[in-house]
Amino acid sequence: MNESALLAILLSLASAAGYALAAVGQSRLAAQGGGGMGQLLTRPLWWWAVGLNAAGALMHVAALHYGPLTLVQPLGALTLVAALPLSAYYARRRVTRREWRGAAWTLAGLTGLIAVTGPASPGDALSLSEALAIAAATALLLAFLVRAGAHSARGTGLGHATASGIASGVASALTQTVTASLSRELPGGPLPWWGTALVAVLVATFAVGGLLLSQAAYRGGLAAPLAVVNLANPAAAAVIGVALLGESFHGGPLGWLTAAASAAVAARGVIMLTGATPADLPTPLPTALPTELPTPEPAVRITA
Repeated sequence: MNESALLAILLSLASAAGYALAAVGQSRLAAQGGGGMGQLLTRPLWWWAVGLNAAGALMHVAALHYGPLTLVQPLGALTLVAALPLSAYYARRRVTRREWRGAAWTLAGLTGLIAVTGPASPGDALSLSEALAIAAATALLLAFLVRAGAHSARGTGLGHATASGIASGVASALTQTVTASLSRELPGGPLPWWGTALVAVLVATFAVGGLLLSQAAYRGGLAAPLAVVNLANPAAAAVIGVALLGESFHGGPLGWLTAAASAAVAARGVIMLTGATPADLPTPLPTALPTELPTPEPAVRITA
């Protein structure tokens, strides 16, 4: 593994930690009844979550400068692994065995994906026309998912979570175009200033949209929505990376087979984490109750 790939991995890990802290903060807000956008703006915890998301995004952008989407995006699933002990700490409970097993499966799948990930290729970025087409298609897909989730029997949580993950994955792909244009590494040369600015606006739009969609998703809890976000995010980025950016995996057909098996292993881990129900969680110890009610003392009778 070269130095650029190692730096991309380290930055991705730091980014995942920031996103995990932000997700726990957002879920706590949702549990407290965060309310609409007007109420969120008055909550300090919301601004901490926004700041952590921004820090995670900056480190994610830096990781994309040194590594390809197929390397950087799968590491985002570590957000779920990091969020486990954090959410358990704030809920004053222990992480269950099922959750730890799910984390182990997820890490094993990620390790396999990293092992076969191809090297970064400078200049692998979307053109302006491709960026605009993907943005339009994504906007339609997000509208469909949110509408379908609103009419789902299970509520809006998973629909919003899927939309949030896709929005974040597309924002990452568009970010790579902006950074490549600013560093003059696009194959056809840098975009005109208005083109770069337009793609940057699209990045901000999808990033903010993903944040607000995830906040809505966490009304149904943390584990399931966060797991879906971490599946949809790399899936969207991988489709763009393989279909449009020419990214691939080491080893030819064997590399693709390894990547598919690793993805299945990681998906199993995420499903195990998603399937943790309140019944799987350790029952908190009740406060000590007296075995007997105290015998009331006889009233003091005052005699004349």
